[in-house]
Amino acid sequence: MSMTPPPGWYRDPSYPLVERWWDGTTWTDHRRQPETPRQPLIPAPSPGGPGRARTVALVTASVVLVAAIVTGAVLLRDDGGDETATRTTPAAASPTRTDDPSPSPSGPSPSAGDPSVVVDELDGITFPVLDGWAKPQYVADHDMVLTTPRTYDCPGDPGLCRHGRVEARTATATDETSPKALAEGDIEDAADSAYGHDLVGSRPFRGIASHRLVKSGSVAVAGRAGYLVRWKVKTGVGPGGYVESLAFPSSVGSQALVIVRFAFDAGADGPPLSDMDRITEGIRSVGGKDTGGGVGSSIGPPE
Repeated sequence: MSMTPPPGWYRDPSYPLVERWWDGTTWTDHRRQPETPRQPLIPAPSPGGPGRARTVALVTASVVLVAAIVTGAVLLRDDGGDETATRTTPAAASPTRTDDPSPSPSGPSPSAGDPSVVVDELDGITFPVLDGWAKPQYVADHDMVLTTPRTYDCPGDPGLCRHGRVEARTATATDETSPKALAEGDIEDAADSAYGHDLVGSRPFRGIASHRLVKSGSVAVAGRAGYLVRWKVKTGVGPGGYVESLAFPSSVGSQALVIVRFAFDAGADGPPLSDMDRITEGIRSVGGKDTGGGVGSSIGPPE
C-alpha cells in the first residue's frame, strides 16, 4: 500500500528548481525558492580546466536525480474501481530540508480533524465555523475558507451565488509591510471580486453601482496587530452587500502579511454582519497560544 505524503513544501514536479506546497491531497498554487544548505564548491584550476567540468557534471547530476525522485506518479483508483486517475505526488521519502518553521510537514495540525474550525496551514491560522457557516465544498476558489452552506441563482448573469464568503491568502504579490496600507489597498479589489466580476468574468450582480465606508480601524487578530476596512456596496441588481479586507502579520515563517476577505450579502437572507467580528475574534494561530482578537482588544507589536 502506498503512503500519501503529509502536507508540506516539496520540490515542484513541474519545475524542480522551486518548492511547491502539497496540502496532503493535491498540489496548491503556492511556490517558493528552496532553502537548502550551501554545498562547498570544488576549486577549479582554470576556467576551462577539468576541475570546472567535474563541478558542472556533479551539479547537473544532482538536479536530475532530485527531479527524478520528486516527479514520481502515483496511480489512484477510487473505491468503485471504475476509473483510474494519475496524480503527481511528492516523493514520500522526506521533504526538502528547511529552517522555515512553517508550514510544517512533520504531521497533521492538532485541529485538522475538528469540525468546529477550518485550518489554514499555509498561513498558520484557524477559523471558527460559526452556526450558519460551513467548510467550503464544491467551490472553485482555493482561497475560500468559509461559506454559507446553500446557494441561490445569481440575480445578474447566470450562475450560483452564496450569501456569505470568507477567503484567506498570503500577500506575496506586494512589498507592503503595513496592515493598514494593505487593507486600504485591497478593499476595492475585494469588492470587485465579490460583487463585480467572478472568476470567469461574469457579472452575477451586474457590477457595483456605488460604495461607502462603514468601518475601519486597528484590530487584534490572534494576538497580532492588524487593520480592517469595511465597505457597503450597492449592486446593479440584488440587495448589494458588505465587503471587508482584514490584514495582519502571519505568525509563521517570514511573518508575511495575511489578507482575509469577507463578503456578506445585505438584506434578510445575508448572514449577520456581526459574524465578521465574531470570525475575526475566533481566528487562532495553529499550535500557538489561545489568543483571540477583535476591535478594542489589546494590540501589541508582532511577536
